[in-house]
This record gives sequence, C-alpha cells and structure tokens, in this order.
Amino acid sequence: MASNSVTVRVPAKVNLQLSVGPRESDGFHNLVSVFQAISIFDDVTITKQSPGHGISISITGEHTHGVPEDASNLAVKAAALVGSKFDFDVDVHIDVKKSIPVAGGMAGGSADAAAALVAMDSLFNLDMSREELHALGSELGSDVPFMISGGTAIGQGRGDQLTAALSRGTYHWVLALSSVGLSTPAVYSECDRMRAELEIAPPAVSDHLMQSLLAADADAVGRALVNDLQNAACSLRPALSLVLEVGRDYGALGAIVSGSGPTVAFLVADEDAGLDLAVALTASGVVGSVARAHGPVHGAKVI
Repeated sequence: MASNSVTVRVPAKVNLQLSVGPRESDGFHNLVSVFQAISIFDDVTITKQSPGHGISISITGEHTHGVPEDASNLAVKAAALVGSKFDFDVDVHIDVKKSIPVAGGMAGGSADAAAALVAMDSLFNLDMSREELHALGSELGSDVPFMISGGTAIGQGRGDQLTAALSRGTYHWVLALSSVGLSTPAVYSECDRMRAELEIAPPAVSDHLMQSLLAADADAVGRALVNDLQNAACSLRPALSLVLEVGRDYGALGAIVSGSGPTVAFLVADEDAGLDLAVALTASGVVGSVARAHGPVHGAKVI
C-alpha cells in the first residue's frame, strides 16, 4: 500500500568560501561558494490531505521564531512548484521540525525547500532525476540545489551551478548562534556600500582551500576560510567581531561568519577541541548559544 506520509531529513550548511563579485546591472552578484553540509538537521514531513484542502504547514522544534506558516514559506512554495510542474492539485500538510537556526546564514529555509522537493518526489512517486530536482530547486533559491545533494560542493553563478568538491576527511565545527537573525539583502547592500570605491575582481575558487580539502588538512582549511560578506555582517552587527576574536583566542583552527550571518562557524581539530571551545564560548558571555556539528554529511534524504 502506498504511504500517505514521507519524512525527509535535511542538513544545515556552512560556507568555507563565499566570494562575491561586483553588483551586476540586475542587482545580483556572481558568487563562488564552497558549501559543506553539517550535522544539524530539520525534519520535514509531508502528509496527503483530502482533496480541496490545499497546502497547510506547521512549524515545531527549537528554532521556530520568525518562520512563516503561510504560502511565503519556501517548503510550501516547493510543494506548489512540484504540483505545477506535474500538473496536479497539491493537497498536503507540511510539518517542519526545525533545529537549523533561522536567518542564521545556514540555509535553513533553503534546506526545508530541498526537503519538501525530495518528499513530494517520494510521496507521489514522481521518479525525478537529481538534475530535475536541482532545476526545480534553483527556481526557489540559489542554496536549494546544494541542500538536495549535500556533501562538499562548489557553487558558481548565483551559487546554484554546482560541482562536487574533491574533499577528504571529517571536519568538526562549533557554531556560535545568535538569537536575532540578519537580513541577507541588508548584508549584501552593506557589502556593496563598503566596496563602492573599490575595483572588485570576478570571484574565483580558492586553490588553497581546494588543495587543503583534498589533503584532509583541517589546519590548512581553517586558514583558507574566506567570506566576502563577513566585514558587512560585522559592520551591521559589531558584536560578531568579538565572537570571532574570542573563538580564535580559544584555539579554533579557523573562524568565519557563515553566509550572510550572524552564525559564526569555528573549525576545530576534533570532538574534544570542539567541546572545549563550546564551553569556553559559553563561559565568555559573548555568545547566545552554541552548537557542535561535523561535516560533510548527506543532503536531503527520506528517513
């Protein structure tokens, strides 16, 4: 008997590299992003409803504040998009159990969209290829294709043209979470403002980072972390500079604002170092809350 319900688990991401080109005439920026999927997960359950009910959504879990429970939610948009692509009326309830911080630069909304696409594909036996899922995902947001595939990958263009990165080893992360999110458009605007007088080169993949990932050299990866939005995020939220400094002082191999922030990701040598850093950051009083994770992990997957 066909199932009436499917649950998909989907990870958060950190950016190991986020290089931002100049603002284009359409208002967008060309990007080079190296993503790593890490072991903080949302679970998205989609359940069939009787005809005429349309799409409803409920949000539960640790990080629910500010997540829309209406048609503007990316998971709802994903379910509707699948219906329009395959020409059927979508009558489903979506339950999102959130552990990924909201507006934290960790692609929580994109993750839920990716999970909804994979769940819809499974629930309605659509047999979409990875390429079809990615194409639909890129209509919803530039991070969505990566959240479908996971692992470690390079995104180019708007960030949605993906190639797998040759990466070895497991990387241990400590994440300093903020109780208040940062608006991605605001961070990009601040980045543009701060760079207004500068000649900005087109973004390129960091050879140093690629070689370090291939060598499974966590020390070298830590030194190679780079985010062109970091100064803008710190300008809008000056406390982030202090968080970065404290983490480095307590022995992190590398420190980076993830995406547009305000989550700060610290790369550490191993689990023990991660526990030590988490305790030190909590005791320092400069961090709201702390999470630990490892990567790379798989992308959106039926459980």
